[in-house]
Amino acid sequence: MVVYAAQGDPRKSMALLWRTESPDVERPGPKPGLSVDLIVDAAIAIADAEGMTGLSMRAVGDRLGRTAMALYTYVPSKSELLDLMYDKALAELSDSPDGGGWRSGVARWANDLWDFYLRHPWVLQVSQARPVLGPHEYVVLEALVRILRRTGLRPVVLRRLVSALYACVREPARTAAESRLAEKVTGQSDDEWWYARSAFLKEVSPDFAERFPTLTWMESEQAFQMDDETVSYLEREAREAFEISLSVLLDGIEVAMKVE
Repeated sequence: MVVYAAQGDPRKSMALLWRTESPDVERPGPKPGLSVDLIVDAAIAIADAEGMTGLSMRAVGDRLGRTAMALYTYVPSKSELLDLMYDKALAELSDSPDGGGWRSGVARWANDLWDFYLRHPWVLQVSQARPVLGPHEYVVLEALVRILRRTGLRPVVLRRLVSALYACVREPARTAAESRLAEKVTGQSDDEWWYARSAFLKEVSPDFAERFPTLTWMESEQAFQMDDETVSYLEREAREAFEISLSVLLDGIEVAMKVE
């Protein structure tokens, strides 16, 4: 399920994201007990627990003990709510430390982002094709560019490295998050599923080794052996893919620095 952010009214969305105007104003009568932040926090809690499929204005209203209609005074629609959720969640990354060399800085940024994605897997469903353009989104981007600038590489190269680094973290994190969700949805762990299916490979493909000699060689060299049994096979695989991809990318940056 891919969700496109920034689909609401541009002026209203940007005003709410950057807090240039606030609907949280005093009104005559009893205090309403609602605010944009309370609504957004409730929506994030629902998305964390149930994913995007469980998110609706009605669900948020129920969580807050209000009707969906009561929310519209503060947030015009679900589209603006999604923008606010996405950007507020990213605030967790705003205070990432920024010391040391560029390589350690990028590694720290990437690992923080990995942990963030697994805390809030619904964020991975928000398409990167159209950014939200919120303040915290810019803070995370600014932090990475500030670190990469120490490499001395040209701005156009830095721009491409930013895209590569986001992809380096995002795609393996998506796999890890989906692995966790798969067990919850199907009631079967990755390891249980894998062993149940792979046991029949020899039966359905007795010539497997001849057809796929390279894969067979990798298996004979225990390339698919995992030492950590505390998480599923697929999640371990995703984490290792992230680590090696990041290492290779950082090595490539060092080479580019020497060339330029």
